[in-house]
Amino acid sequence: MEHHIEGYQQQRIPVSEEFEQIISYFYSATNKTNADITKILAPGLQTIMVFSFGAAIRFKSGGDSILLDQCLVLGPIRQPIAYTLPPAADMLVVNFKDDAFYRFFGPALAAGMVTAHPDELLRENCFDQLWFSLKNEPTDVRAALLLEFCKPYLKCRDALFEGISAQAADYLAVSPVKAAAQKTGQSERNIQLNHKKYLGYSAKERSRYERFLKALLLVQNHSGKVDWLQIVETCGYYDQSQLIHDFKHYLKLSPGRYVKFQAEICRVEA
Repeated sequence: MEHHIEGYQQQRIPVSEEFEQIISYFYSATNKTNADITKILAPGLQTIMVFSFGAAIRFKSGGDSILLDQCLVLGPIRQPIAYTLPPAADMLVVNFKDDAFYRFFGPALAAGMVTAHPDELLRENCFDQLWFSLKNEPTDVRAALLLEFCKPYLKCRDALFEGISAQAADYLAVSPVKAAAQKTGQSERNIQLNHKKYLGYSAKERSRYERFLKALLLVQNHSGKVDWLQIVETCGYYDQSQLIHDFKHYLKLSPGRYVKFQAEICRVEA
């Protein structure tokens, strides 16, 4: 449950059916208080595009820190990112879905996490111009203009991605790559290569994350004292130490500390 902060405004903006395969939703946040507000973005292997229309926003992951004053692409997000909105910050986030990043920018994710201005990926100066056109508009108008802007750049979905789509329901299977290969008639090697190409991460990474996400949702929906041993068994962990290891890997928190601080953690939903 989010703690309400007077002067801090946030909202999710849904997209129309035409774009629901591309963007899960837009997220906006403005800080009209007199103090910095820091949140944690939980990793979900997602790729996002962040616009800053006010005071510069600081993103920090591990020892790396980025000061954003205009536009930035981040992802796939594998570790928690702390972001600080100073007074007068005004942020809009585009949450890419599935292969949407590939359809806009190509296989730039293959080398690892991207932290770049989108103009560097497109080799054009279009996002600088877009930023100026959005800066003084209200949030809902910004979202609508962004969707119109993206149309000429969006490539059609590759047929080979269907093998990845077929795999989506089987990430918690014992061998998700093998299950996808059997469904599609492709080799396991092709499934692995295409997974990395279109999504920027391996099927093994996604399988681990989906198991952790299942545990996370059970914790969030639990009332009263959490039965950790039951969660270990339900989610297919070997033991409680493996569950603790995943919490520390994805959130830098023990399960117990996550229960205490979960209101400060934001998670992007597909």
